[in-house]
Amino acid sequence: MVIVTFRTLQERLRQFLLARIRAKQLSGVQLAQQTGFQQAHISNFLNRKRGLSLQGLDRVLAVQHLSALDLLHPDELSRRPPLLADGDEAFESAPLVDGAVAASESIIAGSQVRDVLKFKKSFLRRLRPEMATLRHSWRRFVLIKMDAREGMGMYPRATSGVTLLIDRHYNSLKPYRRGQRNIYAVRKNDVCTIRYIELSGNTLVLRPYNPAYPVDVLPIDPDKIASDYIVGRVCHVALEM
Repeated sequence: MVIVTFRTLQERLRQFLLARIRAKQLSGVQLAQQTGFQQAHISNFLNRKRGLSLQGLDRVLAVQHLSALDLLHPDELSRRPPLLADGDEAFESAPLVDGAVAASESIIAGSQVRDVLKFKKSFLRRLRPEMATLRHSWRRFVLIKMDAREGMGMYPRATSGVTLLIDRHYNSLKPYRRGQRNIYAVRKNDVCTIRYIELSGNTLVLRPYNPAYPVDVLPIDPDKIASDYIVGRVCHVALEM
């Protein structure tokens, strides 16, 4: 049985808030105003200089419209007591989320999970991470659905309605297999687009597989690098029958 400690919940809340701040959905000043805490108190919490009391944690959860369950991973929510059927322990849960969530949220809240699919741990462990910038605090594997426009752009490598497993610990341009291009989920306008990518100067070139679709370009902001735009590598494609 996995025990989730109060300290773990605080760290996950901290990461959740920082992700919202990076996405410009929140600021430290706004959070201080919402909770009634001094801004210095909030800043110290976000910078790991102090923790929150149980009452303080409740207050932050309330103003952010969260519950403690939102700080649990889907596999922790679905975890059962030790009386598991043979083989259940060989699987790991991956949350299905919207593309915007996959692109911006390091920690996936329970309220953001649309479904949960299970993959063999032996398969996931064989997948090599490659982090150009550190993402140890990010939930590694998430699932997204390919929409119609993205599907036609990558047809027949992927098509509308398929479910894509994204390895968010692979945000490097290094080929996973020699001589083969990686397919990436890329953050564009705060959502995911699925493309091959190349770096050209200070621009990411987004290439579809389908030659009938245009090549797109994504300028890299001066304070960012290419890996900041890479949500992750597409490491598995599943078609529902």
